[in-house]
Amino acid sequence: MQRILGYMRKAVQEFDLLEDGDRIAVGVSGGKDSMVLLNGLVLLKRFAGIDYDVVAITADPGFNDVPGDYSEIERFCDKVGVEYIIKRTEIASIVFDVRKEKSPCSLCAKMRRGVLHETTLEANCNKIALGHHYNDVVETFLMNLFIEGRVGCFAPKSWLSKRNITLIRPLCLAPEYEVRNAANRSELPIHKSVCPADGVTQRQKMKDFIRQMDKENPGFSDRLFTALRKSGADDWGYR
Repeated sequence: MQRILGYMRKAVQEFDLLEDGDRIAVGVSGGKDSMVLLNGLVLLKRFAGIDYDVVAITADPGFNDVPGDYSEIERFCDKVGVEYIIKRTEIASIVFDVRKEKSPCSLCAKMRRGVLHETTLEANCNKIALGHHYNDVVETFLMNLFIEGRVGCFAPKSWLSKRNITLIRPLCLAPEYEVRNAANRSELPIHKSVCPADGVTQRQKMKDFIRQMDKENPGFSDRLFTALRKSGADDWGYR
């Protein structure tokens, strides 16, 4: 986790992500990204010199009409002293059975965000932390360029005015391979996704494209990330 903590500390300093008195709701899907983020925020508090609290929140979509088993994550949160809230929903049924969405990811993500935002307010948190990493930034930047025809990406820090919540992404400078390594070495409990759309999304296609471009043109991802930061779009500019 040491390398991950280094990336997180740099992101916190560059984008002013954490402050004394923060109560941070970590969106925990159970995947490697959210679990590394949760563990990282718990560990970072020990030496960052910032006094904040962490709450873990899972919005269970209820795939296959069965409640997700998050017992291992519950035990982990117990171990590190973090409050853990699981919100059971019928999101999967609405997306796949009622709406029969051909491209389900957008609606599913929107509904899960809504649940996360509401639960964040119920838990008296002023910030939400999401586990988007460096590779997610590059992928989103290219998807916005290719699909929407615009230069931009999600921001490292966003103010959600309707909810009076600040959204932060402390892993935004950490490469995915470092996140994966940290999850494995720390033996974090990972809840494998059972979503039927997993691995067949537009994002997966973009992942495959970028992976191929990095093989053919080493440094391709890094140059894209630098271009985003130089553009200054969506608060990605250098100080």
